[in-house]
Amino acid sequence: MTDPTGGDLLADSLINQGVSTIFGIPGVQLDAAADALQSRTDQVDFICARNEQATTYMADGYARSTGEVGVAMVVPGPGVLNALSGVATGYSANSPMLLIAGQIDSKAIGRGLGALHELPDQTGILERLTKWTGTARSADEIPGLVREAFVQLRSGRPRPVAIEVPPDVLAATSRAAAAELVAAAPLVPDEQQIRDAAARLLAAKRPMIVVGGGVLASNASVALQALAEALEAPVLMTENGRGALDARHRLSFDSLALRAFRGDADLVLAVGTRFVSTFGTQVDTNGAPVILINAEEADLGAPRASALSLHADARLALSALAAEVGSPAQESRESEFARVRSWLAEQFDDIAPQREYLSTIRAALPDDGVFVSEFTQVGYAASACYPAYRPRTYIGPGYQGTLGYGFATALGVKAADPSRAVVSVNGDGGFSWTLQELSTAKRYGLGLVTIVFHDGFYGNVRRIQKNRYGARYFASDLTNPDYGVLADAFGIRSAQAFTPQELAGVLADAIPANEPILINVPVGEFPSPWHLIHEGVPRPAPLAPGSHLIQRAGV
Repeated sequence: MTDPTGGDLLADSLINQGVSTIFGIPGVQLDAAADALQSRTDQVDFICARNEQATTYMADGYARSTGEVGVAMVVPGPGVLNALSGVATGYSANSPMLLIAGQIDSKAIGRGLGALHELPDQTGILERLTKWTGTARSADEIPGLVREAFVQLRSGRPRPVAIEVPPDVLAATSRAAAAELVAAAPLVPDEQQIRDAAARLLAAKRPMIVVGGGVLASNASVALQALAEALEAPVLMTENGRGALDARHRLSFDSLALRAFRGDADLVLAVGTRFVSTFGTQVDTNGAPVILINAEEADLGAPRASALSLHADARLALSALAAEVGSPAQESRESEFARVRSWLAEQFDDIAPQREYLSTIRAALPDDGVFVSEFTQVGYAASACYPAYRPRTYIGPGYQGTLGYGFATALGVKAADPSRAVVSVNGDGGFSWTLQELSTAKRYGLGLVTIVFHDGFYGNVRRIQKNRYGARYFASDLTNPDYGVLADAFGIRSAQAFTPQELAGVLADAIPANEPILINVPVGEFPSPWHLIHEGVPRPAPLAPGSHLIQRAGV
């Protein structure tokens, strides 16, 4: 029997970890890996993108919608650099991603010989943008590096990792065995800390729970709901934690509600969240003490000041707390919740045009349908108020704020489960960054519903220039394609909608059809949502009614 190559060991080690899909673009430094994957197409799908940037966006979407590891594979140098925006986005959103990065020949690394795709310090670049990076210097090392990568991915805080594999290492043979399955190793909470936290929660009259992406990462929704119901405590979800509790549940709120609840809260339990403001300070709790639970030890320290900090997996900690708390008799807080919901409704009236579009999309999607947001006016509003009914059904860009990430990320979500309804919401600015991936949607039959809200501007840049700089506009207008012609060029369906009602009709057909479709929604100026996203931003002056609507030509 022929000894396996490094490419064989890489492929088999990934398959043994449960990897069934890889997003990538082949190239000369990856030839041996590509050849190994070619002979294993019955075990792993390879989705070939049209730009390396899209490979990591798709891997991110795959990872965040499933909780499984999303894998991307690219050539070194420019391939890695193109892929890094997706890695940085995944890092900000705690996404379990693995980047397989090509390298130059192992004997040339670090010598500055000007090899094809050589970077001065590719390893150092990756180390600064990942949780862990390893480089294979021989084929024998590949299984161990894959194993360590999955140890990192399946323990502590999930974040991207990377493995570099030079072409000579991939082509070399070895007698090593492929890496075996690495089991998850969640952090077990300290029993005394659980008792202390439970006692504090039971003593509180008006506790409040704030949850982030760590609750989703650990699949802690059932335990979260049990604890919240036992305590009669509202659950406030950050954007990364959206969907941890069904938005229709009586205890479910988005993070904007913190402004209404904190005046009366006497204890805050913050789980799986960085719990810092955009200004780098602890979230304002109006003096209420805080209990922190996080799998990332660094997120338990300064600038946070906690009464108690638990370095633990969110699911294990919440389950233990729920068991310790039991089923105490709690006074109903329904009148308080009703007051907060009334206040929220008043705030959301400021963005009624965006909310009408969001309500249309929410009504069209099934409960488990996935909404992938983007940096566009409707997307900004979604970050404040889109209601998610299931875990992992709302995906945003994290703190990286990556314009243009959304469409390719949504393709990764769709590739993870082609039977699941997925809607990608884009602006005409961000969509143009990865629109070539319409080819990927067509080639692999990814029935993604892609909506482009088309106003002809970088809308937020334009608003700032209008409001702060006396309408001295600069480089904020766009020249866009005819979206119907663009869709035709890639062989996919297209549609156009000028109102939320028209969009509802299009979605009623598009979602069940489960085939790629590009929907153009021409819009005018939307009201600013920023006072709802960043505390302290002044409430904007209202726009003229209907300013967000564009009249259909000939009507």
